[in-house]
Amino acid sequence: MTTMLTTIHSAAADIRAGRASPLDILEACLVRIDQREECVKAWVFVDRNAARADAERATAELRKGYDRGPLHGIPIGIKDIIDVYDWPTAAGSRRWAQSCARHDAPVVQRLRQAGAVLVGKTVTTQYASFDPPPTRNPWNRDRTPGGSSSGSAAAVASGMCLGALGSQTGGSISRPASFCGVAGCKPTYGRVSKVGVLPLAHSMDHVGPIAYCVRDLAILLQAIAGHEPSDPHTATGEVPDYLHVLQAPLRLPRLGRLHGLFDDKAAPVVHALMDSLAKKFTSAGATVVDVALPDSFSDVLTRHRTVMGVEAAEYHAPRLRRHPEEYLPNIRSLLEEGLATTTQEYTRCKAHQKQLTQDMEACFEGVDALFTPAATGPAPSAATTGDTAFHSPWSYTGLPTVSLPARRDPDDMPLAIQLIGRRWAEPALFAVAAWCEQVLGYGTPLPPV
Repeated sequence: MTTMLTTIHSAAADIRAGRASPLDILEACLVRIDQREECVKAWVFVDRNAARADAERATAELRKGYDRGPLHGIPIGIKDIIDVYDWPTAAGSRRWAQSCARHDAPVVQRLRQAGAVLVGKTVTTQYASFDPPPTRNPWNRDRTPGGSSSGSAAAVASGMCLGALGSQTGGSISRPASFCGVAGCKPTYGRVSKVGVLPLAHSMDHVGPIAYCVRDLAILLQAIAGHEPSDPHTATGEVPDYLHVLQAPLRLPRLGRLHGLFDDKAAPVVHALMDSLAKKFTSAGATVVDVALPDSFSDVLTRHRTVMGVEAAEYHAPRLRRHPEEYLPNIRSLLEEGLATTTQEYTRCKAHQKQLTQDMEACFEGVDALFTPAATGPAPSAATTGDTAFHSPWSYTGLPTVSLPARRDPDDMPLAIQLIGRRWAEPALFAVAAWCEQVLGYGTPLPPV
């Protein structure tokens, strides 16, 4: 078996060159599921019959000359808080396990229109919160895959699908991607519709892709981004061409390195990673400069938690009163904090959220992207989902991020970096991320589990 994973863009090239069919690619993923799922536990369920029917339909369309684009015939996983018609949306809850969706979420409709093959539902932590999931890290079963998009990251890392949808309110795309050694993108808030997605905190929930590399992230985001009339939070206007910028020669970027919180909470191995990569990027021709965080950044973690708790309680309170036994300890604690928060304190946090979002604009003066670790350290024990400190500021401010695997630590666990872009500037962010990826030369190795 190959020791490297297949990318979306290479599979798409194989399909168009006649070297493989969509069914061939799907079957290879199903073989990986058969080999690895017992250990990794990435899936709530796999709908083999529906996936094979999708793959056969994709093949027939291509034979007739109907090409939907680079996702045509590509196997994709869907996080189990996102509605797929006639599939349950359990969200990690036993009580909802048989609650079938009556409609596709708009992001799922867009994937179908792009020709994607939907493999099944991937495991989420309960209600996309912090309680550890059954999923295990494919690099080490004793470590967490992160949360809440645990199954999406683990499935992609294990070769069970070529890409997956995740969501992030704190660090639920970036952290699982970094812990599992794959790439993740949290788009700008409002770039992707959240209709048909179970909410956690409505002002900070984001839907985004997890895949093997930057080009694959761009392909997936291209398919799911755009205004949705039923979602007032989505941006109007045309979606940029994310792949166009990756087809041109990549220019040398200017990176703004953030310190403060991103030094204070980083493990020694992460400090060493950041120092060595700053030197590596500089040697490759990039400019790396230190960027000061605004004073308003100091309260971000506390304020983020407050907003998340209040908005989560707003959605879950009626259900929590009726079925308190259904809630695991960490999500229950968050909801209780939210219920105990005064309206005045929530109002102050929302004002701070708006102010910090404005203050962060100055950090981009003279740089193309900001540069931080993607996590405080390698994946910790499976008893937790890890620390969200390095991700929640960007969910709070709605700025787009890309996390990239960079190397592995002495225990062979993935370490990753995070790049943060200006609001609505995903094309420039992808260009910087692709340059960094090229210099890193990490590749997409298949984990041992």
